[in-house]
Amino acid sequence: MKILIVEDNQRLRRSMLEYARAEGCVADAASDGEEGLYKALNWDYDLILLDVMMPKIDGWEMLRRIRERKTTPVIMVTARAQIDDRVRGLDEGADDYLVKPFEMRELMARIRANTRRVENNPQPCLEAGDIMVNTVKRLAYFKDQAVELTAREYNLLEMFMYKRNEVLSREFIYDHLFDERDETVSNMLEVYVYKLRSKFGKDSIQTRRGLGYVFMPES
Repeated sequence: MKILIVEDNQRLRRSMLEYARAEGCVADAASDGEEGLYKALNWDYDLILLDVMMPKIDGWEMLRRIRERKTTPVIMVTARAQIDDRVRGLDEGADDYLVKPFEMRELMARIRANTRRVENNPQPCLEAGDIMVNTVKRLAYFKDQAVELTAREYNLLEMFMYKRNEVLSREFIYDHLFDERDETVSNMLEVYVYKLRSKFGKDSIQTRRGLGYVFMPES
């Protein structure tokens, strides 16, 4: 999944980025509300982590403006622990509210839970044909055998599992698979598609020329 972290505290922002990427997420960051709002509105994210007290544009205003245009899940991550703040955040469109200080493990659990909710799949396991993915442990199985995947291979497989039988454009996949650190990705997608086909069957991912890819594992 691809997430945006909007946090003005440099140390915490770096820690959240490093932990999210270590857990296999594709993650971008912003240090103030103005930069965060620009990225949130112009790029596609699966989820946004949003602080409240930030320079330039605060989290309340940013949330309001995001909700005018997008339904991206938002988790408020803030030191404001009063019940009035929690109620305000949820009433104004946040999907979840996490008070600082927090454990990174809990943050990741909330990210996974909110992502599953959006994908209408409350269970942590996804199944399609002979393929099974555990989205909590980030493990994949083919014909009941564990399959070793890199973080990016896993992210692509999970995306295909959520969107199986749908045509996914190259642009959609690029937007959700690569973050702002990736400067050259011209041929990378074909490489990862090839790797998944070699592990889950060459016909599991079909190319739609001019359109993109369709994940159609055998039942």
